[in-house]
Amino acid sequence: MMKRFICFLVFICFTGMVSAQIPGGGANRAGGQNMNVGHFYGKIVDAATNKGIDAASVQLIQNKLDSATKKRKDVVVAGMLTDKKGEFSLENLAVLASYKLKITAIGYKDIEQKAVFDMNLGEAKPNDFTSMINAADKDLGNIKMQLDALQLQEVIISNTKPLLTMSIDRKIFNVEKNLTSVGGTAVDVMKSIPGLNVDIDGNVNLRNATPQIFVDGRPTTMTLEQIPADAIATVEIITNPSAKFDASGGGAGILNIVMKKNRKTGYNGSVRTSIDSRGKPSIGGDINIRQQKINFFAAGQLGFRKSISKVYTERTDFLNNATAHFIQNNAPVGQGIFGFGRTGVDYFIDNRNTITLSGNLSKGQFKNNDLINIHRDTTFKNLNGNDSINSDYGNRSSYSKSNFRNAGATFSYKHNFSKPNKEISADINYNSSKNSNLNEFATQYFTLSNAPKSPPVFQKSEGGGNSELLTSQIDFSNPINTKMKIEAGARIALRNFYSFNNNYIKNPQTGEYASIASLNNTYEYKDKVLAAYATFAQQLNKFNYQLGLRVESSKYDGTLITQNKSFSNKFPFSMFPSAFATYKLTEKQDLQVNYSRKINRPNFFQLIPFIDYTDSLNLSKGNPDLIPEFTNLFEFSYQNQIATGHNLLATLYYKNTDNVISRFQYKDKNPSPVGKPDSLLFTTYANASVTYTYGLELTSKDKITKWWDLTTNFNFFNTTLNASNLPGGVNSSQASWFVKINNSFKFPKNYSIQLSGDYQAKTLVAPGGSGGGGRGGGPMFGGGNTPSAQGFIRPIYGVDIALRKDFLKNNAASLTLQVNDIFRTRLNSTFSQSVFFAQNSERRRDWQVFRLNFNWRFGKMDVSLFKRKNNRIDSESMQGMQGNN
Repeated sequence: MMKRFICFLVFICFTGMVSAQIPGGGANRAGGQNMNVGHFYGKIVDAATNKGIDAASVQLIQNKLDSATKKRKDVVVAGMLTDKKGEFSLENLAVLASYKLKITAIGYKDIEQKAVFDMNLGEAKPNDFTSMINAADKDLGNIKMQLDALQLQEVIISNTKPLLTMSIDRKIFNVEKNLTSVGGTAVDVMKSIPGLNVDIDGNVNLRNATPQIFVDGRPTTMTLEQIPADAIATVEIITNPSAKFDASGGGAGILNIVMKKNRKTGYNGSVRTSIDSRGKPSIGGDINIRQQKINFFAAGQLGFRKSISKVYTERTDFLNNATAHFIQNNAPVGQGIFGFGRTGVDYFIDNRNTITLSGNLSKGQFKNNDLINIHRDTTFKNLNGNDSINSDYGNRSSYSKSNFRNAGATFSYKHNFSKPNKEISADINYNSSKNSNLNEFATQYFTLSNAPKSPPVFQKSEGGGNSELLTSQIDFSNPINTKMKIEAGARIALRNFYSFNNNYIKNPQTGEYASIASLNNTYEYKDKVLAAYATFAQQLNKFNYQLGLRVESSKYDGTLITQNKSFSNKFPFSMFPSAFATYKLTEKQDLQVNYSRKINRPNFFQLIPFIDYTDSLNLSKGNPDLIPEFTNLFEFSYQNQIATGHNLLATLYYKNTDNVISRFQYKDKNPSPVGKPDSLLFTTYANASVTYTYGLELTSKDKITKWWDLTTNFNFFNTTLNASNLPGGVNSSQASWFVKINNSFKFPKNYSIQLSGDYQAKTLVAPGGSGGGGRGGGPMFGGGNTPSAQGFIRPIYGVDIALRKDFLKNNAASLTLQVNDIFRTRLNSTFSQSVFFAQNSERRRDWQVFRLNFNWRFGKMDVSLFKRKNNRIDSESMQGMQGNN
């Protein structure tokens, strides 16, 4: 009654206006369109059972004139999802307009029908407001929907997703379409992604710098070796993140690994297994089940690995009164097992509120065996000025065993407001990692006549540690209107890290191991990062821009417990602005210019002050006094969708970094009671002056034919490092280029081939090393660091291939055969030098490994499970029609 009374008053006012201003047929003019008192309502039912259909999409569409284009187009003016009874109600409608009613529901055939109010003000009887009220309040009755059998059949595996999707601010790589990484790890995925350079130890470089690794949009303590490729859905490559993202990474960008999770109503998943040419198997699978308000997802994998490397090193040390020449070769072999599990649940409280709880666990054990053969010639100047040469040889056998465990949990909440694209989200992420290692060494030197120069020396070390990372973040996004948008958020990250390393030597008389106190270390540190950001974006015709500011406060406190020493770095207030501007030249061409300021904080491999004795020629340790790097990054990009199937993205970039973290060498006393007491060379890290990098990156996607897709990435860059502020350091500059080509072929009878190749020209050794992004690959399987910042890497190239056959109904199963480095060309050859030494080193790792993979995908959608509409775009657009909040 109240609604009818209000409508009655509105009609009294309106009728007075009509009688005073719009006589006769004036109701058909624009002014009459202000009668927004109409009301459509009804019920959506199953045609067979007459039961109401929950969460059916009801949209009311009106054809309007677009003031910008001066053309008419269909616009959604009202909409909603039906309730549990199948009922809907659309209010505040213009009564003199014509509409189209569109109804969709998963499992049913779409319905479109005309909808109008039965009203004619020109023929209305004087003072007959009741008839007009009744006409504006229209029941559309029970609308019956027919089942669509095509939507209810088993899930059909489709190959419509492209391998690479490019936009002007990021690239999205579809891992499920990548054949060469099936059955491998995230490292194998990165090898196929355009723009990324992956060395033989699994360390990833983006534009000659180490990017930050995210998982599902948040930092992680997992290494790339610990993430199975088959558990990854996509990888996002963001070369210049805005203020919304962490300022960490030093301008090297972000690789965001998006894990598989499906929200399709029903169930779907896959089972997979593989075996390689070294007899190492792997098995895994994943599943998603969604019914009503619950979406459950889980994935797991168990794999065995065997890695073989070959290393050759030739080195000359420049001593005070002598020159020592070494030749060293070894072939480490590593074997291991690792497991990965991930599970979680989404709970849909209602159409606008979702809670997600997920967790992951990875564990592994790896064992390495190695025998290093050393030939040594030392040249002395005797008293009469002639050279005296002392030659010998030796070997150093080693055995190591390491264990790791990484666990993580995430709790997140998301609320979608009724206004389209207005949302707020909050999450808490916890990661915990634990590791332990045991290393045993036996060293002995002989004369050239094969006589022992001294008894064998037996040493061992035990180490381990743990790390805890807690992050909490809240983000808010609100479109002010269709042209403007603001975003804001805050984040806190807390890390606790503990590590120890104890060294022992065997007493030749007792046979017992005794501790070497001078080499033992126990270290711990805590760091804290507090951050807040805000961005504003606006569209002005063909011009878009976004301005952002991120503020971070960071603090690091470390303690070397064994020496009772403390270290601390504090940056209470650092600002990181960002600015992006895009101009749309045509419908197919865009220009973008952007700027951001970034920070790169030293990782714990660079900080921990432990001496690594694994390689007797390359002793290394961390430096707890390191301070962060600060980088300014500029990009200018041009994108052109040249024609159907052809897309080009070109980017000019420039960055400069202050206090760049660089490898640095110095001489010091030998802290070990074993060996000569004279000074030794140590490799550590220090803050150099500055580095400059500029370059041009070109990425193109070309559909050559219906059966051939080609993706090409070319990167030319020049890097200049000013390290003269370090003792023995010099300034160096090197121009280089990198190219990666990926071919995808589709053949009859469901055969497909992926052929990938890459070439890296001569380049400078990365100043700061891997940065920890892929570090897990090196120590586990015999990897190692290049010892100095003053050096270069010789050209390296390789080719990988994979063949796939899809079979069974709807291509639900597939066999994939892969071969990596098929021509055995990936030889990591480096040259390093300083005032203390000159060294050449060559390494190969895991060449020509065959792997056969089987994958079976399953799934079924059932109409009885369709209790919730899984179409967020429709949902958000309809929520926007119902007002705010």
